Amino acid sequence: MPNIFSGTDYLPTNDRVAIVVSTYNTSITDKLLTGSLQTLESRGISEADIDVAKVPGAWEIPLAAAVMARSGKYTAIICLGCVIRGETTHDVHINTQVSQTLGNLALECEIPVSFGLLTCNTVEQAISRSGGAVGNKGVEAAEAALEMMGLLRNLPQSKP
Repeated sequence: MPNIFSGTDYLPTNDRVAIVVSTYNTSITDKLLTGSLQTLESRGISEADIDVAKVPGAWEIPLAAAVMARSGKYTAIICLGCVIRGETTHDVHINTQVSQTLGNLALECEIPVSFGLLTCNTVEQAISRSGGAVGNKGVEAAEAALEMMGLLRNLPQSKP
């Protein structure tokens, strides 16, 4: 039987988590933030061990996330935002760059950088994904971060 590694058994041990949240589309992102906070706290991360950085828009999320990730203070970074398609392709450029940069940041810093950025066609879709019919992607982003924190603890470490 192969060795199987998982993070579903995550239990907090002196972990600090950062959340970077956009204040653009705040009626949506506030719900994502609430979902993430409630999820972290329900899984044993104390409020005192959660730092929240509020940025103006989705474009600014990667810079704040990078500074926080490189500080060495956090076990995971959760990124939350909402970009809704408009009349131009502006949203495509933002979504592409933000997602690529956050993915690269996770690899560079070897910590979970959870992607809770809604990339919706309509406001209705965003509402649905921030606590509506489709659930709350802030909750899902926090759950993914917690599972990855556990997985990284369980994976064999490389030799120096």
